[in-house]
Amino acid sequence: MRSHEVFQQMTPEEAAGLLEVLREESPAIATVALGAAAAAFKLRRQFLMRQPRERQADWVRRALARPGNAAAAEEVLADFFLEHQKDLLLELLDALGVEHEDGALAQTNPPSPTKRKLGAAVKKFRAGEESSYRELLLRAFAAQSAIDWPDLEALL
Repeated sequence: MRSHEVFQQMTPEEAAGLLEVLREESPAIATVALGAAAAAFKLRRQFLMRQPRERQADWVRRALARPGNAAAAEEVLADFFLEHQKDLLLELLDALGVEHEDGALAQTNPPSPTKRKLGAAVKKFRAGEESSYRELLLRAFAAQSAIDWPDLEALL
């Protein structure tokens, strides 16, 4: 799975919620997402900004679901979790035994835990509150270009 595939699986409601949080707390990343949508659909930014927010979110979701926008999709997801759901991110990284510095991976392509440890960590992580963000984080983590863990993808 890659970052653009996370957006392919995202519901319109999830996309709207994610974009709303980014608008309020990370306007620069919201601008990246809206810019990707404008470019993908050959829209003028002013036209896009005058549309209802639900429609904007749908265009963002569809634009970031395209393989050509995988880098932008990865940036949007990384910022969302690093800046707005850091506690969940830290919980997941610690459960997986991944070395990190305040949520940023210490190394590219860290070694995968054993299949058994990975399964137990994912099961425990999924059992927590905010299940929709937990599932999104699992998919976003597995989709990072710095991660190549087939066993994790199989669990998703």
